[in-house]
Amino acid sequence: MLKAAVNWKPWHLPVNLHNPRSGNLHQYMEQEPKRYLVTSALPYANGPKHLGHLAGAYLPADIYVRYLRAKKKDVVYICGSDEHGAAITIQAMKENTSPKAIVDKYHALLKSNMADLGISFDIYHRTSSPIHHQTAQEFFKKLNDAGQLEKKESEQFYDESAKTFLADRYITGTCPVCGNPSAYGDQCEKCGTSLSPEQLINPKSTLSGNPPIKKATTHWYLPLDKHEGFLRKWILEDHINDWRPTVTGQCKSWLDQGLQPRAVTRDLEWGVKLPEGTEGGEGKVLYVWFDAPIGYISATRQWAADNNKPWQPYWEDKGTKLVHFIGKDNIVFHCIIFPVMLKLHGNILPDNVPGNEFMNLEGEKMSTSRGWSIELDEYIADFVHKDNGGDMMVDALRYYLTSIAPETKDSEFTWKGFQEALNSELVAIFGNFINRSFVLMHKLCQGKVPPLHPGIMDDKDKQFLDEISATKTKLEDGLEHYRFREGLTTVMDLARKGNKYMQEKEPWIVARQIGENGQPTPEAQAKIDNCLHICLQLCANLAIYINPFLPFTAKKMLHMMKVVDKMLEWENAGKHKLLSVGYSLRAPELLFRKMEDAEVTEQVKKLKMKAEKIAEGKEKESVAAQGPSVAVKPEIVFDDFAKIDLKTGIIKAAEKVEKADKLLKLTVDLGFETRTIVSGIAMHFKPEDIVGRQVVVVANLAPRKMRGIESNGMILMAEDPEGKLHFVSPAEAIAAGSGVS
Repeated sequence: MLKAAVNWKPWHLPVNLHNPRSGNLHQYMEQEPKRYLVTSALPYANGPKHLGHLAGAYLPADIYVRYLRAKKKDVVYICGSDEHGAAITIQAMKENTSPKAIVDKYHALLKSNMADLGISFDIYHRTSSPIHHQTAQEFFKKLNDAGQLEKKESEQFYDESAKTFLADRYITGTCPVCGNPSAYGDQCEKCGTSLSPEQLINPKSTLSGNPPIKKATTHWYLPLDKHEGFLRKWILEDHINDWRPTVTGQCKSWLDQGLQPRAVTRDLEWGVKLPEGTEGGEGKVLYVWFDAPIGYISATRQWAADNNKPWQPYWEDKGTKLVHFIGKDNIVFHCIIFPVMLKLHGNILPDNVPGNEFMNLEGEKMSTSRGWSIELDEYIADFVHKDNGGDMMVDALRYYLTSIAPETKDSEFTWKGFQEALNSELVAIFGNFINRSFVLMHKLCQGKVPPLHPGIMDDKDKQFLDEISATKTKLEDGLEHYRFREGLTTVMDLARKGNKYMQEKEPWIVARQIGENGQPTPEAQAKIDNCLHICLQLCANLAIYINPFLPFTAKKMLHMMKVVDKMLEWENAGKHKLLSVGYSLRAPELLFRKMEDAEVTEQVKKLKMKAEKIAEGKEKESVAAQGPSVAVKPEIVFDDFAKIDLKTGIIKAAEKVEKADKLLKLTVDLGFETRTIVSGIAMHFKPEDIVGRQVVVVANLAPRKMRGIESNGMILMAEDPEGKLHFVSPAEAIAAGSGVS
């Protein structure tokens, strides 16, 4: 930690608790929460996550939490990997490994990615942990024992060959909307339509490839329909004015359609097993949507145990403010289903659920499955770990994603837009002001904070100091009401005004007013002092204001100012005496680097190539799934076929043809004679592996020279959907030269 100067005396004024929305200080004090519990949606540990995920649920939560910490609030930021469900087991099958190996792999990746990008969880937990299984089982048992769950029999899809019930993701078929032959039982990833297995055309099991049957099974259900009245009042009356319209609008749509009981158990092996002693619970696990949000509670329990604190107040005391940050695809779970669970369990309800819309990419929907995405680990590899900017490129990403945050509607990430935000805003406005202030201080004020001369302050000086203070209230209003784009704009506007103020004051021009000693006159120096004193106090305030958004930038500014982290506490925001007169500051450092056009071109090219590669792979999978091609050549008559003389033969020798990667020179015994045949199979077979193979030869094919070698015949081959060649051979050994008809 950096040491503060001895003569530095900030932080002596009381905290300003004024809140413009609360009416008065007394009312604000009464409404202030005792503690905050902030969560981000648990990412599914079945693969890497992309920038859209970061922008939707993790970056905005981190900004909010960093602001609360600066205000010295009791706040805990909770997250972790969602590690159960069919998608995990499907990914395990794809990678030919176990579900545990999959979650271990991607949990480590996600935790590392979030840390690299400055997401400051107090704990990043996982739902495969023993404490989570215990917590989820206790939660289920309490609701079940209280009669809050319904147990009933229903028919679900069953694979007779695999002898197992099928989760929706274990069923594929043709999408009824777009005709995609590889749609899943819960969604078509080609057109994005939400589906149920019953809607699929020609459904089949991914385990055996056979059509599933319907079979009766017993499960527990959460009767959401019994809680519609509570939800309508809680969402559409109590929170209609303070929740985002997109959130309340989606909730209203669900409620207007009428809620139905929702199963909370599944017939699966991988997951949280039902509590021991649950009648009929053998072979069943908690449905992932039920167990995953309980992960917030189990993570809190683990955090509390790690820090020797009680966890119950964070979930049971009404003095706790619970805030869920999510993407809009999680609204129904966090605003309808989980609140019902919490209410029945006796927990507090969320105060707000800031749900973001989606972030698109270069004109298309972001999608990992289609390869049209920028994965977190890809960005980190290209811009953070390649000595290509490090922390400054982390903050550059945080800046751009916040500036285009999809708070009220879908937004779009483009590499050109990222470059523009970095070069024209961070470098040219924010970084430029900080750099100029420090350069001029070292040039015109001996590298020390100059004094302020109140007697010669003009209206511009006074107005700008007022602007620094007023920014605090504006920024608080944005941050406390989850308008992070607006908050970031407020900070950048202040930096922009700082550049304008310096440009109008022109201290470098004033410095030309030289006295007899060759230095600026006392009057000129006083004007220079005032300008740079105010600019340096603005630099200190900008570090505080930008800290929730760009924490690495704020840290670097503290280093340049030679002050400790304590200066970033929110009570110091808006003050005009954060840097003491006469205090020496370090030389300026580069806060941001420019992004070159070549980097933009490279990233766009990389994105397109990745998408094309995945599309090609899926096309091959689709062809393989549909079986061999049924396309045939033009019709012929028997007399045409009878002209072909097919004979069996045995390969006696084989060697590669010089300077021809695809050709093998074969010596083939046809019984009545031995022939040389040149065949284009070198990419599929090694010469030594095919000697002795029985083959079928077109014996009456006209001779043809290939690479100077006369070939007398053709070997018959079959090509599978993957493009691999196979010999066409008799099922049993037969004498060379036998006819084939």
